[in-house]
Amino acid sequence: MTHLVQIDDLVREATPDEAAQLDASQAAAAAAAAAAAAAITARISALAKLEALGLTPAEVAALVGA
Repeated sequence: MTHLVQIDDLVREATPDEAAQLDASQAAAAAAAAAAAAAITARISALAKLEALGLTPAEVAALVGA
């Protein structure tokens, strides 16, 4: 993939080192977004399981500190 870099009014192709750094940054951002989504999904699943065990919403909130 070709990366473009803009500095002031100059737009040029990224050097191999710059392109590698951009790719690494994008991969890290995607991994962080996936981890955040997984954490949200896990929390929702855990809360649903607690309610399925018969806990009231107030008991679940007291248990998880929400």
